Amino acid sequence: MATPLAGCAAAADAPPAVRTDGLVELSVATASGQRRFLVEMARTPSEQARGLMFRTELAADRGMLFPYDPPQPASFWMKNTLIPLDMIFVRPDGTIARIAENTVPESLEPVSSGEPVSAVFEIAGGNAAAQGIAVGDKVIWHDPQARTGR
Repeated sequence: MATPLAGCAAAADAPPAVRTDGLVELSVATASGQRRFLVEMARTPSEQARGLMFRTELAADRGMLFPYDPPQPASFWMKNTLIPLDMIFVRPDGTIARIAENTVPESLEPVSSGEPVSAVFEIAGGNAAAQGIAVGDKVIWHDPQARTGR
């Protein structure tokens, strides 16, 4: 998974069910319907630094979410990330600001949000296009461990 160079935060509308396996339910409201994912949360600096590094696969319905509070510009790289990823940059209102598709494995080139964001959602490379996820779509999740109650 990508390593963050900077951070961001989270936005949610309806709280999905709390899971016992540590994964958080996340959905994306697209023009063609809801797309649902189970995500690992990268809450701590060490979790964010490791991200999805060293993974050799990522299922189509899985991902990782990097929540940040307060919102801020975010920049990631792909050092030690072995698979291409789609990086979805999420604004504080939950809408998608930018999608960096099929980021290059092991690249040290920064991938930036381009504006302050509250989260970065990473999924398998090419999955955003395959699922019909686009800029402006709404990302929704509820992290029961978030201090802000999102």
